[in-house]
Order: sequence, then C-alpha cells, then structure tokens
Amino acid sequence: MKTAHLQPADRPTTAADVPMQPASWDIWDTKYRLKAKDGRPLDETIDGTFQRVARALAEVEATPELRGYWYEKFLWALRHGAIPAGRIISNAGAWDHKPATSTINCTVSGTIQDSMDDILHKVHQAGLTLKAGCGIGYCFSTLRPRGAYVSGAGAYTSGPLSFMDIYDKMCFTVSSAGGRRGAQMGTFDVGHPDVIEFIRAKREAGRLRQFNLSLLITHEFMEAVKNDQDWLLAFPILAQEAEQDQVDLHDASRIVWREWPTTQGLIVNENSQIACKIYRKIRARRLWDVIMSSTYDYAEPGFILIDEVNELNNNWFCENIQASNPCGEQMLPPYGSCLLGSINLTQFVQNPFTEKARFDWETYREVVAVFTRMLDNVVEINGLPLEPQRREIFSKRRHGMGYLGLGSTLTMLGKKYGSPESLTFTEEVTRDMALTGWRVALELAREKGPAPLLEQEFTITAEMLRKRPEMARDGIREGDRIKGKALHARYSRYMQRVAEVDPQLVEELAEIGARFTHHTSIAPTGTIALSLANNVSNGIEPSFAHHYFRNLIRPGKKTKEKIDVFSFELLAYRHLISPKALPNAETPAQQLPDYFISADEVTPKQHVDIQAAAQRWIDSSISKTANVPIDFPYEDFKGIYLYAYEKGLKGCTTFRFNPAAFQGVLVKEQDLANTRYRFVLEDGSEIEAQGHEEIEYDGETHTAANLFDALKEGYYGKW
Repeated sequence: MKTAHLQPADRPTTAADVPMQPASWDIWDTKYRLKAKDGRPLDETIDGTFQRVARALAEVEATPELRGYWYEKFLWALRHGAIPAGRIISNAGAWDHKPATSTINCTVSGTIQDSMDDILHKVHQAGLTLKAGCGIGYCFSTLRPRGAYVSGAGAYTSGPLSFMDIYDKMCFTVSSAGGRRGAQMGTFDVGHPDVIEFIRAKREAGRLRQFNLSLLITHEFMEAVKNDQDWLLAFPILAQEAEQDQVDLHDASRIVWREWPTTQGLIVNENSQIACKIYRKIRARRLWDVIMSSTYDYAEPGFILIDEVNELNNNWFCENIQASNPCGEQMLPPYGSCLLGSINLTQFVQNPFTEKARFDWETYREVVAVFTRMLDNVVEINGLPLEPQRREIFSKRRHGMGYLGLGSTLTMLGKKYGSPESLTFTEEVTRDMALTGWRVALELAREKGPAPLLEQEFTITAEMLRKRPEMARDGIREGDRIKGKALHARYSRYMQRVAEVDPQLVEELAEIGARFTHHTSIAPTGTIALSLANNVSNGIEPSFAHHYFRNLIRPGKKTKEKIDVFSFELLAYRHLISPKALPNAETPAQQLPDYFISADEVTPKQHVDIQAAAQRWIDSSISKTANVPIDFPYEDFKGIYLYAYEKGLKGCTTFRFNPAAFQGVLVKEQDLANTRYRFVLEDGSEIEAQGHEEIEYDGETHTAANLFDALKEGYYGKW
C-alpha cells in the first residue's frame, strides 16, 4: 500500500525550503569551510560551520552553564538567518589551524602624520592588519600637496598620491589570511589642493587598484555648488612657517579657517578651526563636474558627506572621523575597528509569492536580540594585530549589525523595490533591529557592564557646546565634567531619534550606559549573500539580475573566473510556485510576476529613497550602490548626488557599466555580448572577441572580458 506524508494545509512555506544552488556550496567550500593544512575538510557541512562559530562565541561566557545555554541560542540564531561577517565565519574557533587571523572585518589606520617616518610606519601597521585578514581605510588628505616645500628635507614633496602608490603595492603583495585579497579605502578632503589628481588617479591603467576611493564632501562645498560660488583649495600652514613668513592670519585672500583632524604644530582659533594656506581657487561647479564625470565613467570616487557623518556619530564628543572601512558602511576614528554581522531577511518570509505572504516579526526580533549578544562576544576574541586597535575596540565595543536580502524579501512579499510600501517596510525592519539592539545593549550593560568609554568623564569644551547648544539649556557649562554615557545617550543626534520612540530606554541608557557605542550598519555582504544565503540580494540592494555571472578570484587562476548564478527569489519561485519560470519569458506559464524587478529597473531616486528610509535607524552607515543604465543621461546622473545630499544621506555610490574602464564583480550576459574587446596578448597575437566568448590562452580558458581586464590592469597570473 502506498503512503503519503501529510501536513496541515495552512503550514507556511519559507525560504528554508529552497535548495542551495551549486555556486553557493562552492563558495562556502572555498572561502568559509574550515580545512586542515592538507586540505581535509573539518567542517563537514554548513551546519558544522555554524556549530564551530557558535561554540567559539559561547566560550566567551562566564560559566559552563552560560556557555552551554548560549551555545544553543547562538546556534539557533545562525540556523534562523543570523550570519556573522566573513572574518568571523572563517576564523572563529579556527585558531588551532590559523592562529594569526582576526575576526574583525573593518579597521581604519591611525592618522597619517605629514612626515616620511610616520607614512612608512603606517604602511608597516597596515601590512600587519591586512595579513590578519582585516580590511583597512586611510585618510590621505593629511599629507601636504604636491610641490609643497619640506623644510626638513630642503626639497619639494611629491604629494599624497605618490605615497598612496606605496600602500597600493604593499596591499597587493600582502595576501590576506584565508586567501582573501587585501581591501583598502582611501579618503580625501574635497578642499585639498590635490583633489583633482585624486579624482583622476584611477584612470591610469593598473593604478591604485587595491583601493576604493571616496571624497570627503562638506556642507560648505555642497552649498558652494548650489550657489555657483568659488571654492578654495587649501592646506594647513605650520605655525613655525607662518611666523617665519610673517603671514597675516586675517588676510582672507591667503588664509581660510577649516576643521582638521590634527592640531599638532598648527594654528587653532577659538572655534577649534585650523589656519589653512590657500593654494588656488576654483569654481565649485567646475570641481563638481570633474567629480561627476569621473563617477559617471569610472564609478569612483565615492561620495561621503563627512559633516553628516560626524554630526550623527554617537561618539560625537570624542571622535573626529575622516576615514572609512573599504566598503563605506563603517566610518571609524583613528585605529577604529568594527566587527560585522547581517541577518538574512528572507528567512522570515512565510508563504512567499502568495496573498498570505507575511513577515514573521516576532522571530525576527528574537534573532536580532540573540545576534546582538553574539556579536558583542566577538570583541573578546578580536585577534587584532595592533595594540591601538585592540584598545579602541575594547573601549567602545562597537559592532555593525545589518541585514541582507532586502530586495529578495520585498519580492517574496509581493512588493516592488522602491515603491512606497517598500519604503515603509525598509524603515520598519531597520527600526525594529535598532530598538531591539539598544534594549539588549541595556540588558548587557546591567549584566556585564557598559562600554568602558561610557564610564569615562569628559570635560565640556566650547566646541562641544557649539555643536550641542541644548547642553547649555540643560545647565551644562564649559569646564564641567560629564560621563560619556550621558553625552552618548542624551546628546547624540541618533539616540535623540531613538528617544522619540522609546524615551524610557534612552534615559536608562544615560544612567546605566550601553554595552556598546554603535550597533548598526549595512554592509555589501556580497560573498556571504551568495554562499551562506543562497544568493539572496546583497545587503540593502535589489537583486542585480535574476540570472547573471559573478567574477571571482581563484587562487592559482591567472584571471577571474566567471560563475553562473541565479537570484534566490527566482530559485524560490521555481521551487514553490512555477518550476519553469524564467526572466523575460514570452510564454505566460513561464512569466514572472511584475514585482520581480532587478537593479536596472530601479530608478536612482528610488535607490536613494530606500537608503534614506534605512539610514534614519542606522547609527553607522550603509554601503549601497545605485546601478544606472549605460545610456543614463549625464545631467540626470548629477542630480542623484544632489538628491542624496538633500535627503541627508551619509554617502552615495553609483555604478554604470563601462567595459573600457573595468570589469565589475557582477556581470550580465547581455552586457558582455554587446561589448567587443580588441587587445594584443603577451605572445604578440591580436584578439578581437565579444566579452562572453571563451579564449584558450596560456594553458587556461578565460572569458574575453576577464582576460582583457587582467592584461590591461596588470594582475594577469599574479594570484
């Protein structure tokens, strides 16, 4: 007699029911699966990886009973959508096999002082940081401009870009732990005299390819652009130089006063601004066009609204931020470090693609709560190589929890990415993450103590009162001593926003302190989204496409390898609704619903609106890229950045496919087929081929696009 396994008709179907695609298994195996020196797998399954990580993080707890209890809770969270960042997944619990690695994704260099000794010292520190598997960011606008006189050397400096080349070569040489190639971010002030050279630096083939580049854009500059005013390019003048040259500090044609990250040897006024020598004057809109044309053609530099970053920083009272991690979701102070983790939102969608589709808010909040404790425990096993980095992370205990799969989740709920209902969902899911996290921050502070920084006392300065005039209304005066927890909870602009929803929580945080100073940021999550999450959409993004190719670096391969991938929501729709569904299908039975959209179908304004909806509840920052079509009008393109400024974003990045300049990580077959590459190989033979065509060369098979890119950029055969 045949039997059938019955289930209740109303049992919700979920994302957990969707089988993993081969590309996802492959990336887990090569990047995150723990293996012995001889290549023998030690993590038998993905769940084995989760067990290793959960046990390593539970071992931080104080007693055997707590360790056993939290191991089970952490493992439950990992099985229900919590995904620690790649360094944690790779390295937590793996110290017997790779003891010199870190669990921290994000770091920022100490401030690079304007001396040869410190420039090279920071190169050394960066090398150790990259070797441990961490990404690192630097601000290079603290270095004097090209052609400036260096009195100690009796010569003229070659400028910051030449020193960036040294960092670039170092990063290429130092292979990150676990086969992870080094990642760097270079930031640069929009008022620096060498700003145009910085903007154009990567137009030179192969130059600064180990860097992402971002400009630090100020409110002053943006207002100058809007009002078509002049913009002054200037750099601090040394106090000794000003005295020797008898510089009139009140001469507005020679001196402008600006905020600066360092004060040593410089001239400071009563507003804590630095005297800067004016090198040249340029129309703000002219510089704006240089920036915009570069981002239009080359997707760089990125756009960091640094005044907004510092204004909304929870640690506004003790930090001046000028640099970010390589992807821009963590704006950090000197030697700042931050660990990351993301929650897979698709795991909470029940009955996807149906009229009964709903988001399981209760389980989501519980996962956020458990994951918050888990990430806080990572601080104890950070593995950072430098003492200043360890001191910084133990003092502030900042982490960045975010999510991945937003685009996939919206599709599964039947909502179009960028629509009004998608904005409502985005704000709600981000707000719940934030509020839940800060409630756990209070609980952990009661149990384990607050972040040490928040128990320190800080002397109130005139600058602090200028930035927070409400402090004077509360009776606080210059010279008073106030604990960090009060300055953090009552006077940070972000926590004031939290207080609008839960004033009692914020008041208790001001009295007791929080376990950590920062809780949220949204990372790009590219590799963990593809592997552990079965190619859900990256971070806050819509899916790039529903069937496309991903270029991956493989050890021993001479060019990047193109792998075939499907979006998670397409796999889910095929598995749960229609097995033969295809993008752009003409047959009705194979067609997808109209809410199945990809990045190219989202307008730039919608990209910004989604980011703004999330940013309100993110205390750090968001890594987001607005994909724009190849034929998108340039004048409209410039409007994206002005709109982002007006919406109060902390940053903005765009991507427009330009095969002459670079190959992206994510590539559509149509873009490759529409692009012809003509180049001369090292053996002298000339090749012309469409981007997706395969070429046999040097004992390997390459796509024409990837071979062209490797030869042009100079990395062929160097992995």
